Amino acid sequence: MFKFRPALPGILACLVFCLFSTVAAASEEDQAAVAAPAVAEASSSEPVTTIELRDDPPPLATIDLTLPPDDLWGRIRNGFGMPDIDSPLVQQQQAWYLARPDYLRRVVERSRRYMHHIIEELEKRGMPTELALLPIVESAYNPMAYSRAHASGMWQFIPSTGKTYQLDQNWWMDQRRDIIASTSAALDYLQSIYEMHGDWHLALASYNWGENAVARAINKNRAKGLPTDYLSLSMPNETRWYVPKLQALKNIIARPQLFNVSLDPIPNKPYFQSIEVATHIDVAIAARLAEMTVEEFLALNPAYNRPVILDKGGTSIVLPAEKVEVFLSNLEAHDKPLTSWQAYTIRKGESLDSVARKHGLTTARLRQVNGISARMRIGPGHTLLVPAKEGASADNLLSVNLPVATPTTRKAPGKSSKKAASKGGKQPAGKKRAPAKTVSKQKSPARN
Repeated sequence: MFKFRPALPGILACLVFCLFSTVAAASEEDQAAVAAPAVAEASSSEPVTTIELRDDPPPLATIDLTLPPDDLWGRIRNGFGMPDIDSPLVQQQQAWYLARPDYLRRVVERSRRYMHHIIEELEKRGMPTELALLPIVESAYNPMAYSRAHASGMWQFIPSTGKTYQLDQNWWMDQRRDIIASTSAALDYLQSIYEMHGDWHLALASYNWGENAVARAINKNRAKGLPTDYLSLSMPNETRWYVPKLQALKNIIARPQLFNVSLDPIPNKPYFQSIEVATHIDVAIAARLAEMTVEEFLALNPAYNRPVILDKGGTSIVLPAEKVEVFLSNLEAHDKPLTSWQAYTIRKGESLDSVARKHGLTTARLRQVNGISARMRIGPGHTLLVPAKEGASADNLLSVNLPVATPTTRKAPGKSSKKAASKGGKQPAGKKRAPAKTVSKQKSPARN
């Protein structure tokens, strides 16, 4: 039988235990509070180690994105602005360039004289810098290039388009070969046809094929409900390859390491400077005063047809920037005539042979200096350029009245030349053609 025991004693014991625990905890907190100031006092009594900075810390490295690159290739890449095209033709043309590293090297070396000026002009107009590579497609950067379609110069203008853009073409000079004038005209033309189509690829097709031909191709596709972009148009093979050639060059220039191509750097500074001449001056004398070879001088002044540069007011010559001071200094010290040529009118009974003998020339040299082709008939009344006698005045040079001879070109072998020639013959006035495969060098009398 179970007995019930009261729980009061256990409850009282529990209350006593809880009360004791609370009092003990409060006592520990009070002791800690009393001890804390002592610890703080003890810590404050220890010396604090300090570090002295004798010099200002170095500034953080920064990059000035407004500074132009030292190498012109970087500047070209920064200005790329045309949409890329992806076509098997691009890959094929890319492979063609890459298989000819010597050709690329020669073209790049030739472009060094002209590239900075072209990029400057493109940037002034807000145009894509890929266009600085277009003379590679057109003429391999040869300002003396001449095609069977009579396109001349680095930008390959035909005579009619050159006249449209105020490029003088006369007996004395052909501004289609002038570096500054032809570049300005080419960019004016490219701007005009870009504004016409609103598309750079179509503008380039127009530059090669003619804007009216491209417009007809666009209208033909539009009437059929077909796309009207460059790759969708029906066009001649030459124009079909034209933009892919430029795209291939752009790809190589953009990432030369990817293609294992080494591009020699081109300084990002002006290569040449234009100065005005106020008198007739021989090409050979101008070159000598600039302490250059005639070949180097003509590479920057390829527009001149004759061995003497005629002053018609505002005539300029182009010299390497570092040669300008040398030229001006030597010109000031020069105390002899600046030209050794004069005008001579053929008299009745005289022939080219007799005139040549009279002035100590061969007939071939007389013909070359005056641009007289085998088909031209020159007789009494015509005024020629002949060597001046010592002390003779050269003021009569403007009286030369010979017709302009059309330069001859080498015939390209194969069927492609026949096709290219037929296209050139059908070319409407005002268009510009530049058959890349028909480029040849025009022989200029001024080189001799």
